[in-house]
Amino acid sequence: MPTTVREASARILSGVQPLGSERIALRAALGRVLAEDAISPIEHPPWDNSSMDGYAVRAADVASATRDEPVVLSVLETVRAGQQPTQPVEIGTASRIMTGAPVPRGADSVIRVEDTDGGPERVTIFDPRDAGRNVRPRGEDLRIGDVAVARGSALGPAQLGVLASIGWAEVPVHRRPRVAVVASGDELVDVDQFDAVRRGERIISSNSYTLAAAARAAGADVLELGIVADDPAEYQRTIARAAGCDLLITSGGVSVGAFDFTKDVLQSLGATLDLWRVRMRPGAPLGFGRLGEMPWLGLPGNPVSAMVTFELFARPLIRRLCGDSAIFRPVLTVQTVHELSIAAPLMHFLRAVVDWENGVPWARLTGPQGSGLLTSMARANALLVVPPERPLVRAGESLKAVLLGEGALSAGQLEV
Repeated sequence: MPTTVREASARILSGVQPLGSERIALRAALGRVLAEDAISPIEHPPWDNSSMDGYAVRAADVASATRDEPVVLSVLETVRAGQQPTQPVEIGTASRIMTGAPVPRGADSVIRVEDTDGGPERVTIFDPRDAGRNVRPRGEDLRIGDVAVARGSALGPAQLGVLASIGWAEVPVHRRPRVAVVASGDELVDVDQFDAVRRGERIISSNSYTLAAAARAAGADVLELGIVADDPAEYQRTIARAAGCDLLITSGGVSVGAFDFTKDVLQSLGATLDLWRVRMRPGAPLGFGRLGEMPWLGLPGNPVSAMVTFELFARPLIRRLCGDSAIFRPVLTVQTVHELSIAAPLMHFLRAVVDWENGVPWARLTGPQGSGLLTSMARANALLVVPPERPLVRAGESLKAVLLGEGALSAGQLEV
């Protein structure tokens, strides 16, 4: 019996553990997932430092300053970033200081240069608004023993910067999963045989490109097994080449046609079959099982169905193998531009563009929604989710949208 999308996701992810770890150079770690908590061995910042260009002073000395009756202080020295102060700030004195420089002993404030006359030997202060401010205390960001970056974090630019700041020249990261991708169907050819497409004899195996690229984008190393004909013996030989991989993804051959051999071939090789159909559109024919210790996902052959099921099931599985603690795409509540109606009592995933208008996210369909129309996916930045219990959704009503990639909330201008 077909299962729900949520049940299918839980079943596919059940028992999947992150892969083992390896140590790599920090500069090579962008996009990888941290395998251990990064513990800070230092306090950061290592000293009280200035968050402004200005003058380090005692708040008590400047509290009475006004434009009409400014406070005048003697300037002891200039302290640059990377330079230690040589004199403490005492009553009636100040030190000229640059952003990031250590704050001298005795000072508890930095008056921004705009509120002074900028004097090098004596400084006139006109405004006390910075009294008690603009000093970043030692250890404000990290203290010794703090978790600087948590295990399971995907390493982006900010995380790499934090790891550098605590001295991690090498980082332990989870190994990239090795994912084998194969497409099946007598009708399929690669782009180097495009003449056969021109003659109307074959179609391009777009899944060979979309699924391999999607797996790489999810963090996998991909073994492309190419296109296999609707021949069980050839299919067996091709699948055997996936030995040693962490995941096998097939596309095509999982429906009920006379030449849909994928299930039979996998079972003949000893694979278990834990899932076969899901109550969704597009993508209802979906296979999942294990070939030995290797998970196998059998995606539909229709290009959109293959990409939608990859996003919902394969990508989270790959992110789990990568060690990521956040494996699912973000979901946003949006309002729909169109009136939508669905005939079958299935969960529908419509290709849409989500954009902001007057501070509200709206979803507009990319056009016709056939499962063979790959342009509907290429133009989308979200999957608009229409649940089976809502056969009619009127324009302006709210739905959930699964956001796809960094372009998911692009707009004509920055919406903040």
